[in-house]
Parts: sequence; C-alpha cells; structure tokens
Amino acid sequence: MSHSLQSAALALCLCATLSARAADASNKPTNVQKEIFGKTADGETVDLFTLTNRHGLKAQVTTWGAGLVAMHVPDRAGALADVTLGFDKVDSYLAPHPHFGVTTGRFANRIAKGKFTLDGTTYTLATNNGANHLHGGLKGFDKHNWHATQEGSGVRFTYTSPDGEEGYPGTLQVAVTYTLTDADELRLDYEATTDKPTVLNLTNHAYWNLAGAGVGDILGHELTLHASRIVAVDDASMPTGKIEPVAGGPMDFTQPKLIAKDFAKMTGKPGGYDHNYIIDHPQPGALTVAAEISDPASGRTMTISTTEPGIQFYTSNYLDGTIIGKVGKAYPKHSAFCLETQHYPDSPNHPDFPTTVLRPGQSYRSTTVHRFSVK
Repeated sequence: MSHSLQSAALALCLCATLSARAADASNKPTNVQKEIFGKTADGETVDLFTLTNRHGLKAQVTTWGAGLVAMHVPDRAGALADVTLGFDKVDSYLAPHPHFGVTTGRFANRIAKGKFTLDGTTYTLATNNGANHLHGGLKGFDKHNWHATQEGSGVRFTYTSPDGEEGYPGTLQVAVTYTLTDADELRLDYEATTDKPTVLNLTNHAYWNLAGAGVGDILGHELTLHASRIVAVDDASMPTGKIEPVAGGPMDFTQPKLIAKDFAKMTGKPGGYDHNYIIDHPQPGALTVAAEISDPASGRTMTISTTEPGIQFYTSNYLDGTIIGKVGKAYPKHSAFCLETQHYPDSPNHPDFPTTVLRPGQSYRSTTVHRFSVK
C-alpha cells in the first residue's frame, strides 16, 4: 500500500473512531453515583444515589423507603432548583414525617376501618388514620431500608414483605426502579409477585413545588387533570362508593386552571384538595397522560403519565410550618402538592372499583413517568 493510501486509510479509521466515540458520548446513559446517606438505629447503612442526565437534571433517591430525596430541574432561564420537599439528613427521614418522597405500600391511601375480606377471609390491619388504615400501616414500605442495585441509568430497589406484615396476607417480592432519562423524564417502574392472594396499591408520595422546595405556596400553580370524574368521599376522606362528575365545580381541572381559583370553595377540615381523580380513557398497561402542572413564574412544568387508573391530588393540607426541611426551610400549609398515581382508595371493600387483588402466578406491573419542561 502506498504512503498516500495508508494515510487515507488511517484518516478514515480515525474519523470512524471519533464518530464512534461521539456516538457513544451522545448515547451515554445518565450518570449514577452512590454515597452513604447515614445509618439506621440498628446500624444498617442507608445509601443515597444521585442520577444526573446530560441536560443537568438531577434526581436523588435513597434506600430508605425507596424514596425520592431531591429533584433538580431548570426554569426557563436554565436555573436549577430542587422541586421536592424533604430533608438534607437521613435522621429526619428515619423519624416520623408525612411520607416525603417515599414509596407507600402495601396499600397506598386508605382502607376503611382497617379491614377487608378476600376469598372469604377477613384481614385486620392497623388503624393509623383515625378509624382507618393509611399508606400501609404503622410500619409500611416507607419505613424499611430497601436493597439497591444500579441498572443502567437507573436504580432498582427491592424489598421482601413477609406474610402477615401489617396484617396483609402473602409474602410479597416488590421492586421499584427509578430511571432519569435524557428526555428529562423521571420514570418509576413497579413490580411485585406474591405467594398468597393479597391486595396491593403502590405509589410515590413526593411533595412538589415547581417554584422550588420551600418557596411559597403552590396555589399559583396551573393544573390540568385529564379526569372528568372523582371518587366521592365522606368527611373522613373515605370513599362512599359513588363516582361523581367534576364538570363546572371546584373539582374541575379538565381545562388549565390555577389551583387558587376555586380553593376557597374547598371547605371543611382541614381545607384544600385531597381527592382521587379517575383518569379519562386509560388503556390497560399503557401510559396515559394524567396531569400537567406548571409554575407560571419560573416556567417549570411537569407532565405525568401513568398506567394507573387514578391520581390523588393533595395540597399538603396537614403541613403547618412545624417541619423544618432542606436548608432550614419550614414547610407551611399548602407549600406543596402531591399527584400520586394509584388505584382508588379502599378498593378492597368496593368490588366495582378496579381490582387491587394480586394472586400467585400473576405479576404486578405499574409505571409512572414525570416529564419536566418549561413554558
């Protein structure tokens, strides 16, 4: 081969190598870094994982409660802010708190009187919300240290819930995987299997404020819910069994609306929204857009898609300023919103609701995606 041909061949090889490297860089998965967050009272190590995508968005997740600790997203000027409420130190997560960012289960939301009957057997659960059962009981999934493994651009958390834990039947193998994509999406994939018939309803309980955690209230956020009906509830927030339309009333967010617009009409104790909306036209197993919410001042916008049939809209009615969160900021009433994708509350006691029963041989699968953008 002549020198000129060799040079050309080398040049082509170099170009191909550089192109391959560029392609590899462009396809580089989200960076995942692991550090020790702290220790439990029993000396278990609690780990913290930081996921960063190519646009600089950053999610932090922890083995304690398979929880979301922080989510940093940009405003329309590109300035990043953490938009989830929570704590800087693990000790605050180990102490009682209102489920900041955690995975709730075995049954998210409420079960009336802490009882349900399955296949002719009545099961009794803890009553930790007045006379009712809430978010898995006294020691739900949020109060356990999960096992974690890195999987590509995400982290997979696993936990084994033994038969009889908090009164629920069946040994449950459960997993939650958090993935931060370069499409600026935080994706949560849930999986579970059981060795006995049981009930299951999982969700993430993040408290969001798109202006930034601890920055004012969320009443100025603009919300759209693709849900024309709600699960009607009584004064204790328990389903009555009725499904009601929202058209024209204060519950109606089928068109973009400031949360503040009808907020004063939400009377009763403690005031505000805490209702399960029925997502319009869900397709089993397919992602359906359930909600869009934005902070007009910063432009930050979050779109939520899910395979679940319902979404609980909650305006942090029980925060009262006594909890001190990240960087020493107090969290007052209505300083965050929750949009928890899930099945309807008290489903085990309402056979006409979409079933939450999981049986041996079946696989529970659920996905929720939070996509961040700006307006």
